[in-house]
Amino acid sequence: MGDLGLIAPEIILLIGGLFIFCLDLAYDPGVGKKSGLSYMALAALFLGAALVAVVLQLNISEISEATPEPVPKVAFSMMTIDNFGSFIKVTVFAGMILTAIAGGRYMNRRSGNQGEFWTFFLMVSLAMSIAASANNLVLVYLAIEFLSITSYMLAGFLRDNRRSNEAGLKYFLYGSIASAVMLYGISLLYGATGSLYIHDIAAAFGEIMGDSTEVSGLAFAALPAMLLVLAGLGFKASLAPFYQWAPDTYDGSPTPVATYLSTASKAAAFAVLARFFVVGMASFEVNWVPVLAAFSIITMTMGNLAALRQSSVKRMLAYSSVAQAGYILMGLVAVTSASTSAMDGLNGVLLYLFAYLFTNVGAFLVVMALEETVDSTHINAYRGLIKRAPWLAVMFTVFLLSLTGIPATGGFLGKAFVFGAAIQRQYFWLAAIGMINAGIAAFYYLRVIRAMFFTEEEEEDRPLEVPMALQTSLLVCAVATIWIGVYPSPVIDWVSNASVQLLSVVP
Repeated sequence: MGDLGLIAPEIILLIGGLFIFCLDLAYDPGVGKKSGLSYMALAALFLGAALVAVVLQLNISEISEATPEPVPKVAFSMMTIDNFGSFIKVTVFAGMILTAIAGGRYMNRRSGNQGEFWTFFLMVSLAMSIAASANNLVLVYLAIEFLSITSYMLAGFLRDNRRSNEAGLKYFLYGSIASAVMLYGISLLYGATGSLYIHDIAAAFGEIMGDSTEVSGLAFAALPAMLLVLAGLGFKASLAPFYQWAPDTYDGSPTPVATYLSTASKAAAFAVLARFFVVGMASFEVNWVPVLAAFSIITMTMGNLAALRQSSVKRMLAYSSVAQAGYILMGLVAVTSASTSAMDGLNGVLLYLFAYLFTNVGAFLVVMALEETVDSTHINAYRGLIKRAPWLAVMFTVFLLSLTGIPATGGFLGKAFVFGAAIQRQYFWLAAIGMINAGIAAFYYLRVIRAMFFTEEEEEDRPLEVPMALQTSLLVCAVATIWIGVYPSPVIDWVSNASVQLLSVVP
């Protein structure tokens, strides 16, 4: 398979985005108002084709002269095609497909620029796909910047909506600063090592440091560089204290945009974080582990405490997304390539991201359903939901219980793996703080369940009508959430294979 074949998913998304853009340019306004349904179908079709292309790339490797073991293939020397990147791409594409199918009607009704929206939708998917495989820091920066710029436009896409405009503006202002900070960190690494490739940077610092843990000379430049890059990537992953944009952006953005920002975009950011720290900064593990641990604690604590005060369910899920990022980061803190246990930290990150995808997409889709019918995201809109839409209330309960970490759900399995990895590395204090935070989170998740099941609606009961496409996506998310919790073996094997392949190249 040549280099072009290795980047087939990215080529498919690029062609799809350009195709929808050209169709929109060729549209004759005199024919009548566009419904946007064809654009949505095309976007879902191209995303599905990209997903198939990624699945076909699983377990692709080649024999290297330097090592007897098969190694991942590299496309154009800047993109590593390995199981780790492929797993992230599957997660991203699955989330974007579900969002497109369920949120297409929502966006098509609220905007007359459907062609632009679906073009950006495919382009933002392309950016996340590139970020998942990039092994060159310039390509990482370009992918993150491409992802950010398209996300700014999608967040503020409803031009007549002040809250959407505010969401896009705040996202842009924070994102611009974060990108500049990250670029400065990358420049420091290039100055110290003379390379922008993650593996070359790891080798250069490994040679400088040797067996010593004392940082001196050119190696000292890695310390501020790590903090600056962490600030830029922490912005995309909504880590504290770089999460200030997230609540307002998620709350003001069109709900389909908030859905992918809280799931697919976060997965791409953690993919880059893992490659950068676990592989590129392996020589400085003793330095970055306590920093990431502190960020994990602050992120989960601040996210959960802020979520306790929210009366808007959509804004509550925004702060919940911040807290979830703290749990996921715990897995990176506990990463080890010498583990004899089934929990190496990195597979916990991947498992958490996969389970969180279906859980959080499903939760936001329920919010979208209520927003479409009663035009409100306030918790009072969920009062007595079990009478108006029983299946919707039951599905939302499944998603909230998964976010809480109740057994037999994907969320429980994700938490078990990241907490278990932390305990295995004897970070008992970190696991204890995570469990305390999970208990705090249960309060505001269960408050919504209480409103749906045990509180009477103030007004007369009105049955809710939910589009079939949204119902289908909700069903897929609910089934996947329960399946991961009840029958996790295939997913565990998959994530362990992906993590082992990345950890095998750690210097």
